[in-house]
Amino acid sequence: MSVERKLPWVVKYRPRKIDDVVNQEEAKKLFMAWIDSWLRGRPEKKAALIYGPPGSGKTSLVEAVALEKGLELVEMNASDYRRSTDIERIAKTTSRVGSLLNVKKKIILLDEVDGISATADKGALDSILDLIEKTQHPVVLVANDPWDPKLRDLREVCLMIEFKRLTKTEVKKVLRDICAKEKLTCEEEAVDFIAERAEGDLRSAINDLEAVGEGFGKVTSALAKSLLRARDRELNAFDVVRRILIAKYAWQAREVSNQTDLAPDELILWIHENIPNQAQDPEDLWRAYESLSKADIYLSRIIKTGSWDLLVYAADMMTAGVALSIRNPQYKFKWVKYSFPERIKLLSKTREVRQIREDLAKLLVSHLKCSTSLIKYDVIPFLKIIFDNNPEYAARLALGLNLSDSMIKYLSDKNGDKIVALVEKLRQESRKPVPVQRGGPQEEKQQKKTTGEEKKRNEKSSKGLEGFFKK
Repeated sequence: MSVERKLPWVVKYRPRKIDDVVNQEEAKKLFMAWIDSWLRGRPEKKAALIYGPPGSGKTSLVEAVALEKGLELVEMNASDYRRSTDIERIAKTTSRVGSLLNVKKKIILLDEVDGISATADKGALDSILDLIEKTQHPVVLVANDPWDPKLRDLREVCLMIEFKRLTKTEVKKVLRDICAKEKLTCEEEAVDFIAERAEGDLRSAINDLEAVGEGFGKVTSALAKSLLRARDRELNAFDVVRRILIAKYAWQAREVSNQTDLAPDELILWIHENIPNQAQDPEDLWRAYESLSKADIYLSRIIKTGSWDLLVYAADMMTAGVALSIRNPQYKFKWVKYSFPERIKLLSKTREVRQIREDLAKLLVSHLKCSTSLIKYDVIPFLKIIFDNNPEYAARLALGLNLSDSMIKYLSDKNGDKIVALVEKLRQESRKPVPVQRGGPQEEKQQKKTTGEEKKRNEKSSKGLEGFFKK
């Protein structure tokens, strides 16, 4: 019993059953269906990526499922095992060998995968992908923000399961239950303050409650307000957009923009994508886009002139300006589902194509000696017309310009393979020796002329050598 009292409350009151996980009913349903498909041996996806804000119960659900289903949990924190060799040694080995506890299945849990660096931890993400491909057991990845571009390949092979931020009411209910079990006197106003301050993070709320309760034997509003400082929490992109669009005051919207690592050009895309979801009143929609367009003008002037002092105006227009534009209370505070910016998705998918276009433009610049923009907007469109309508001539052009196969296929989806084959045929023909045809009168005359000239040169050369030796 003494050992139990010394346990941190977040460990002591961690969910032991699936039903103990607060809220997240949709996420629990999806996750349990996926685990059951593994137990039947027919999973559509070998891995699941659970994502959501901190303290929403992501890891707790995995642990509760392992306990309730009798599965062995092999847990590793990806931020502690940065190198690909660590993941291979621990996770891959575990995914193949039998369980030491002799249970039917195991769950391999990789926490904080969004903490892996694409540069400093080079190879780690490739090792995780390899692990998912070869594993014989369910692999669960946990992340706060799964939308980082470096995680794109992981998203494609995983079942995405979203956890919602817990409401203040749900957090307060858990805190009251803990107070009752610990026989701790706690004022309702103090519980309200701790839950409000936690911003949906149940883990931090329990830690705050324990910090005050263990230290003073009771939790009062005065103690909570004097001991607990406000957190400077970094929010994910969805939460940033939500807080900007529902902000009542300008200072609230500005403050949220400081709680994200999104660059201004990325933040404006997120807001642009989601304004219609929140501002469903036509006048609100017009005002919000008017404000956002002014922010875009400031950002473009910063790029053209380098005047970074304009950034504060751009930030004000895209945050406070947009927030105060949405005035209809029927829609302003309504909960809606936000979307990932389609433009960012498109740029991510077309990155390879854009790189081919850049390489093609550089190659043509070296031949035509003109600007890159002229090549992109005037020359390449004409080349596409030629390559789509005249494959034979296009093949000769491609050979002369030394275009790669990927460049040829970029210039023509319809005839790309045909032109590549024609180019290869032209290359092979150019390597063959050209046979000399004899018998024509003109050719004989030319040959006699050439023979006479060579004879004169030889005689001159001989005279020169004879004169040299005579001397």
